[in-house]
Amino acid sequence: MRYEEVKLLISRELAKHPNGLTWKELKTHLKLPYKSLCPEWSIQLEDEIGLIRQSKSGRAHVWSLSRKGNHA
Repeated sequence: MRYEEVKLLISRELAKHPNGLTWKELKTHLKLPYKSLCPEWSIQLEDEIGLIRQSKSGRAHVWSLSRKGNHA
């Protein structure tokens, strides 16, 4: 799976869930083949679609989209 495909899938899924999802939830919903997303892609997603990863209870982080500005 290429970066652009992953970016589109993640941005669409997070747009449906304004309160965010954990990586495990995203991975399950989208049937992604990755144990985790590579750090370079995560950083790119922050810049390109406004990805925000915030701590949740425990080790999980909630992934969501920035409510500021327009992203692809």
